[in-house]
Amino acid sequence: MDRTIDDIDERILNALTKDARTSNAELARQIGMAPSAILERVRKLEERGIVEGYAPRINPRALGLNLLAFVFVRTDEGVGAVTTASQLGKAQEIQEVHHVAGEDCLLVKLRARDTDDLSRILKEVFGPIKSIRSTRTTIVLETIKETPMLPIGRAAKETRR
Repeated sequence: MDRTIDDIDERILNALTKDARTSNAELARQIGMAPSAILERVRKLEERGIVEGYAPRINPRALGLNLLAFVFVRTDEGVGAVTTASQLGKAQEIQEVHHVAGEDCLLVKLRARDTDDLSRILKEVFGPIKSIRSTRTTIVLETIKETPMLPIGRAAKETRR
């Protein structure tokens, strides 16, 4: 897969990351190119798998999901814990499942209404999965920074070397 990103691609990616709803005409105005050229650039970024999609950022608290927790999971599975990860990934409360290095096999990010809801999720989602040996749950008290932004400029410069 071609991951080369030039200055124009970088500017397009930065603009779309800040506001994915930016129109093609507005992107063209910001970058100083014809709308047709911008449209082609965006299409190629999508085809190359650099832009994977467009989604709204929804405030979890606005939906009553006031508790953010990370759950470290140890399994009886071999390296990767693929089956367990796949089972956990099916639960809508779970936002992310990561295979991690270290004593634990997986790191799971989830949202819940409160500690009672977290308890329900641990019992109903994690409990039935027989391969899970143990879990350690960390509840987030305050989020200092959470962003979908990537260091596009630095990554782009690395791919140009």
